[in-house]
Amino acid sequence: MTVIKQDDLIDSVFDALQFISYYHPKDFVDAMHDAYQREESQAAKDAIAQILINSRMCAEGHRPICQDTGIVTIFVKVGMNVQWDSDLNLTDMINEGVRRAYLHPDNVLRGSILADPAGKRINTKDNTPAVIHYEIVDGDKVEVDVAAKGGGSENKAKMAMLNPNDDIVEWVLKTVPTMGAGWCPPGMLGIGIGGTAEKAAVMAKEVLMESIDIQELIARGPSNRIEELRIELYEKVNNLGIGAQGLGGLTTVLDVKIKDYPTHAASKPIAIIPNCAATRHAHFVLDGSGPSLQTLPKLEDWPEITWEVGPTAKRINLDEITPEEIQTWTPGQTILLSGKLLTGRDAAHKKIQSLLEAGEPMPNGVDFTNRFIYYVGPVDAVRDEAVGPAGPTTATRMDKFTDMMLGELGLIGMVGKAERGPATIASIKKHKAVYLMAVGGAAYLVSKAITNSRVVAFEELGMEAIHEFEVKDMPVTVAVDTTGQAVHTTGPAEWKEIIFKKQA
Repeated sequence: MTVIKQDDLIDSVFDALQFISYYHPKDFVDAMHDAYQREESQAAKDAIAQILINSRMCAEGHRPICQDTGIVTIFVKVGMNVQWDSDLNLTDMINEGVRRAYLHPDNVLRGSILADPAGKRINTKDNTPAVIHYEIVDGDKVEVDVAAKGGGSENKAKMAMLNPNDDIVEWVLKTVPTMGAGWCPPGMLGIGIGGTAEKAAVMAKEVLMESIDIQELIARGPSNRIEELRIELYEKVNNLGIGAQGLGGLTTVLDVKIKDYPTHAASKPIAIIPNCAATRHAHFVLDGSGPSLQTLPKLEDWPEITWEVGPTAKRINLDEITPEEIQTWTPGQTILLSGKLLTGRDAAHKKIQSLLEAGEPMPNGVDFTNRFIYYVGPVDAVRDEAVGPAGPTTATRMDKFTDMMLGELGLIGMVGKAERGPATIASIKKHKAVYLMAVGGAAYLVSKAITNSRVVAFEELGMEAIHEFEVKDMPVTVAVDTTGQAVHTTGPAEWKEIIFKKQA
């Protein structure tokens, strides 16, 4: 009989979550570097470069890879012969480890979990509770897989109840383009097939805990139908040309993982869940000998990547920008932003809408006239930081508010990640505004361009409050220009055609 102590589990969960907040798995770094070396699309190559540079910076600085430090998902396998020395139940022990990890003063992680999801949506402020899956197994050990899953990628999960004769590959290839770029490709696709609806979804999440090994699989060849399916989907999804950050390119997925389970004769459940460029997971085993802590990687495991903005980059002073000037910007152009930049995301936009509907003025210090807004929920600063990691959130979620912001409040520019919808692009064109894209998965790198930060409104919203950033040479790309041309539409279409011609 193995006795597991309460503090050993708590300390191991704490250590794993801190570890994955700033260390990518080595297999992910290697796969991303391989994609970087193969990539022929300059826009995609630049995006991957920023992700790799950010990854090394986080490993060196012990700060989060992404401002979205995730919802904690844990898979626990408890041996039948385990006994606990604890005052807390297993769920409470795990949540205590999560709480300590997210509130650690040397590396504060963002509290993103909201209680009362259908009502007041109140931030729990310590990222608890975690989503925990238990399994009782043979043996005298406890095996734990820990992940921190970003909302941008989680929101792109898809599920279907296919008919028994429906084609899985056809469904995946039809579904992946509908996921857009908000999941920050390149990353992994986890696919669950069979069981019931909820079983398929859990399998899709669980299989993302595995290491990237698709190149090894291709080299040795498949030995069963699931491995054949993995290779086929890996090749065909990449042939869609979606590319890094949805800009068009050769690599959309680094691997495709599949797990299956027996299912009802009338059913073929399937779920697909993507892992983003901030892939974060770790594994540990408790055997009664004490806490199980993560092994520190070597910095030599990270490639030395440099990225230059290029001679065509344009420096812009946000404090002097005019509507006329932004009309000269072209899709795909690199812009370096300096000056004052307001922030705001879902909750702030909803409060702004409520104020307008009530005929009330904006809070003091909030004037969007001829200003730019950055869709971001930053991590709290530590030590001498102006702000913690502050990468972009998915701009598509703000589409419903865009016409209001451009038409009623005089906003002329937005900064975020991923594509905008057709109605929003039409609004951008109508108001002669612009949408700029920052690289998702490069939050620490982006934060280095922020020299000062202060909350100007809605402080009660925490990370969703409106901040005013002062930025210096913050790199962004023109994603939708004032004429409505959108790189997330033109880029993938161009590279899908290029890939098709290469294979012809």
